[in-house]
Amino acid sequence: MSGVLRLLLFQARRDRVAVPVWILGITLLSFATSAAVATQFGDEAAQVAILTLAAANPAFLFLRGLPDGTGVGAVVFFQGYAFTAVLAGLMSTLLVVRHTRSDEELGRAELLGSVPIPRAASLTATLLLGTAANLVLAVFVAGAFIAAGLPAAGSAAAGAAVGSVGTFFVALAAVAAQALPSGRSANGAAAGLVGVAYLVRGIGDALGTPSADLLHVASAWPSLLSPIGWGQRTRPFSSPDLAFLLVPLAAAAVLAALAVVIRRRRDVGASLLPERLGKERAGLGGRSFVGLAWRLQRSTLAGWCVGAAALGAVAGVLSPMASETVSSIAPLRELIARLVPGGQTGLIDVFVTALLGMAGVFAAAAGIQAVLRMRAEEAEGRAEILLSAPVSRARWLGANLFVAAVSAAVVSTTAGAAAAVGLAVSGTSDGPAWSLVPAALAHVPAALVFATAAAVAFALAPRLSILVAWGVLAVAILLGEFGELFGLPAWLQDASPFRHSSAMPVESFNQAGAVGLLLVAAAGASLAAYFLRRRDLAA
Repeated sequence: MSGVLRLLLFQARRDRVAVPVWILGITLLSFATSAAVATQFGDEAAQVAILTLAAANPAFLFLRGLPDGTGVGAVVFFQGYAFTAVLAGLMSTLLVVRHTRSDEELGRAELLGSVPIPRAASLTATLLLGTAANLVLAVFVAGAFIAAGLPAAGSAAAGAAVGSVGTFFVALAAVAAQALPSGRSANGAAAGLVGVAYLVRGIGDALGTPSADLLHVASAWPSLLSPIGWGQRTRPFSSPDLAFLLVPLAAAAVLAALAVVIRRRRDVGASLLPERLGKERAGLGGRSFVGLAWRLQRSTLAGWCVGAAALGAVAGVLSPMASETVSSIAPLRELIARLVPGGQTGLIDVFVTALLGMAGVFAAAAGIQAVLRMRAEEAEGRAEILLSAPVSRARWLGANLFVAAVSAAVVSTTAGAAAAVGLAVSGTSDGPAWSLVPAALAHVPAALVFATAAAVAFALAPRLSILVAWGVLAVAILLGEFGELFGLPAWLQDASPFRHSSAMPVESFNQAGAVGLLLVAAAGASLAAYFLRRRDLAA
């Protein structure tokens, strides 16, 4: 036990910056959401307006969650819980993989294994650290709600809901780390499972049944398959019931035990899914920068395409079902007729547009990952070997940016095609279903801005490039999702590239916005090439 405790303290020291930043960031978001809701929806009339609007819009339910009556606390939980739970899940998965599979990949686990400690001691310490981090997160989120003036009992329940979701993903990431052969694949799979949980919860909420007064929505059965959905059922500010949290916590206990059993039975560096060996000789594509960048990115791109296809399929298949469910309720049918031009068809377009916007975020993330692969090549010493040949750094950068652009376009096309197939099968689209492909591609210019921003960060500060690149994407999402809620000035909201993407098919294509984004991306690529030529390679 003393070995586990020492490893726990050692891992906590390594995370003395990253984990507090995550916790404080999520706490500040919770406090800001509470303050913004209290300012904008402090009176009951405003609360009724936002809740009825959400009940009439399946896209709103998919993205945000379930309305659960009036009251500032209930509206705060409705507006911010799902996004906060996703952040808790990402914090947990990154923490676990960093101390498990990544340490094995870099040789640290083998060094620790040379001392007389149990084989699963490091994993046990990581599970304890992740659980402790989420416990602290739960306390801080509850404190943020209380500081914003919300009831203490409801605040504690809301914090517990967020912490329980994070704890579930601690255990799930531990299993992923045992199954997959590299830190990169384990991180991708674990983060993808967080996205799946959000997606499944969204499907259940979009298919939910509104109450007669349109102030409550009961989720459909798919949300029961998501830990985020179980946390949502606690209803902390209307009728708190923490018994629902026993489900994700019990699942976490089972998954944690499974991860420990697997770790005790496998060797260091081994995995349930072995890494595939490469060819003895490189093919034609492996003899160029573009071919190498593509080979390094293709498996990650396949994962993003699977996610984009799932999202597009949900947009195409689920939107008619959600529209019919909402339109079958007389008060909602009248509200839709007043608020949504085109009635049911317009509601389908709104739902599809919202989900294609999420696919645009996937495209941006795929582009960022393609660029940040350069940082891994540099840190692990392969870039030095690669650039020892008579080639320029600009060509290396250009090849990776080209693959990033292709990745963004492929992810967007996949989402648009999946949505088109879904709508074509349902037969509910008035226009040609394949028009959704260019609607999805309209988000590519914004994705390219994020890819070039990652390249500039890599060229200027390689050690901080991962943090900066993902931080820029997170800030842009926050500005897009919560900018209006927080009452931020328009110029600050416009700093997000997503604000300049065309929301097709609801809006027409914004040619000026697309050209502006492409010019910004081109300027970013030029700056990255300039600064990369002028700096030394860093470890």
